[in-house]
Amino acid sequence: MSDKLKNLIVRALTGIVFVAIMVTSIINPLRLTCLFLIITGAAMWEYTGLVNKIDGVKVNRFISTVAGAYFFCAVTALQVNMVTGFIVFVPYVLTLIYLFVAELYLQNKNPMHSWAYTMLGQMYIAFPFSMMNVLAFQQKGYGMTTFDYLLPLSIFIFLWANDTGAYLSGSLFGKHKLFPRISPKKSWEGSIGGGILVLIIAGVIGYYANSGNNTHLLSMPEWIGLGLVVVIFGTWGDLVESLLKRTIGIKDSGNILPGHGGILDRFDSSLLAIPAATVYLYTLSIC
Repeated sequence: MSDKLKNLIVRALTGIVFVAIMVTSIINPLRLTCLFLIITGAAMWEYTGLVNKIDGVKVNRFISTVAGAYFFCAVTALQVNMVTGFIVFVPYVLTLIYLFVAELYLQNKNPMHSWAYTMLGQMYIAFPFSMMNVLAFQQKGYGMTTFDYLLPLSIFIFLWANDTGAYLSGSLFGKHKLFPRISPKKSWEGSIGGGILVLIIAGVIGYYANSGNNTHLLSMPEWIGLGLVVVIFGTWGDLVESLLKRTIGIKDSGNILPGHGGILDRFDSSLLAIPAATVYLYTLSIC
């Protein structure tokens, strides 16, 4: 068996296990929060390890990871009405203050870079993953919270469909480079093909979510709009992570997932798609 075929088999098996874990976890509220808490911590740990390879950068890996994980937990507690008010974020704010003040005493080569990459990790990783709670847990007033697995699950269904459609259509028709400076393999034809597949799937989900006696938070046109948002921001998320890796000078963010690279490689698209989808849903609620 050739190495290429072995890598393909390993990649396929890893992908199947990954999707199975994601789907079975997202449909259950406790498993969803536990899974994305782990993902947040693992992604923060991976990210801080990567940026610490940059000359002049020294991010506190442990405290940054704990801070990101705590922020996820704080948003979870707030969203499910376990706590009320800003008080839950006080430990997080104090931790960020510590990370700023600590640079006065550490005598790092370039504290400005350390500050910047420390805060970037919180905004780039901890904040987006915490928004999964906003998608999954809908506050209805009077302290009532409902769990809607379809919204967070659909984000990843759209991202997976976009990747699959882009790969197939790009392989068959790709001629015009989408962003050659950052990702030479991506093409406009691939992106359009992936987008069309997502819009079709979004329409199907919207139809069945509102069929019969079922009435979902989103109508069928709004589901299609959500699919479009995920396609656009998911593509940007992929490119942003590619830019980060090019800046550091690496091919993969890690090797925790055989054949798929690191945590950031696997969730790069979602890091912009999740917060964008959250803003889209809130925009619909006030229109």
